[in-house]
Amino acid sequence: MIKITMKTPLVEIDGDEMTRVLWPLIKEKLIMPYVDLKTEYYDLGIKKRDETDDKVTVDSANAIMKYGVGVKNATITPNEDRVKEYSLKKQWKSPNGTIRAMLDGTVFRKPILVNNIKPTVSTWKKPIIVGRHAYGDVYKNAEIFAENGGKLEICVTDKNGNVKRETIMELNEASIVQGVHNTVSSITSFARACFEYALDQKVDCWFGAKDTISKIYDQKFKNLFDEVFKKEYKDKFEKSGIQYFYTLIDDIVARIMKSEGGVLWACKNYDGDVMSDMVASAFGSLAMMTSVLVSPKGYFEYEAAHGTVQKHYYKYLKGEKTSTNPVALIFAWTGALRKRGELDNIKDLVDFTVKLENAVIDTIEGGIMTGDLAILCNPKAKKVVYSEEFIDEIANTLNKKM
Repeated sequence: MIKITMKTPLVEIDGDEMTRVLWPLIKEKLIMPYVDLKTEYYDLGIKKRDETDDKVTVDSANAIMKYGVGVKNATITPNEDRVKEYSLKKQWKSPNGTIRAMLDGTVFRKPILVNNIKPTVSTWKKPIIVGRHAYGDVYKNAEIFAENGGKLEICVTDKNGNVKRETIMELNEASIVQGVHNTVSSITSFARACFEYALDQKVDCWFGAKDTISKIYDQKFKNLFDEVFKKEYKDKFEKSGIQYFYTLIDDIVARIMKSEGGVLWACKNYDGDVMSDMVASAFGSLAMMTSVLVSPKGYFEYEAAHGTVQKHYYKYLKGEKTSTNPVALIFAWTGALRKRGELDNIKDLVDFTVKLENAVIDTIEGGIMTGDLAILCNPKAKKVVYSEEFIDEIANTLNKKM
């Protein structure tokens, strides 16, 4: 069989632990037999990031801006324990946070549905897409431990030397302090991205924040969304038969739990981080969720929505087999390859990604799956397999389709 030829390389961003083990198996068994794969490779494993003082993360983001499309593996964001475990120089910032900030994008996460696994929320019939703002908040914060307390203030000095100062609290004991920020331009881009994606998917867009408490920070999100919608998208939404509405985040959560799904839920950065995991878990598994970072400048980065599967990696190091679910990693590759095919007008590449995704779904619906799905499926799984066996089963299904 003649392999599909690529014109432009993907930016391939490798990661850590168990997902790093599965990454080359997916390429070897599911992609490279059919595609003459072209990538520009960046190793974002924690040791390489530490070795380069995290420069490799910046380099990978710049490469996405050069080529337009990237595919990223799961990576470690080190805490104090990880610093000790890997003998790191410091607690490096989230590589996802760094890349998202540089690309100024919005993350859209959507569950991968299969017929033999029903959502744990009985009312959910359609996918819930989570649109996560990918800039600012706690992911680009500054923190201080004030061991002796003190006067806590916010101070901003503008380019003309004008100072705005606000006292937050008089601290009379040891305290922790955190400062976060966002920008009007990034929030505006976030709003546009969500409205564009809602139009593309033909679903309603819901947005919630806490403007009753945060009367400047969250209220600015609310007001900017409202301004962008009224000026640019109201007529488009009406013609498409979809709606946009804002309410408090508390109300959104209550509504989501009683809805049938089929909506785009726009979330601030941390809200989206947490709620996308909740949505993925309720639909079946964290490994059954697509994730794409969409930049207003036309850059796309596809990634797994889950972490590095640390516990399975420790078992792997002991020589034990694991039943780690690779579906989100596979769909990160298919998403990136499909976008590359669309941008470069390579129909065969686009068609291949559809066949690979269908092969994954058909394998699971045929009763062959990893352990995380086997405990949820109905009817009962016919065969529960280890990670590599599952990839082999998908490869067999794909080979028949090709």
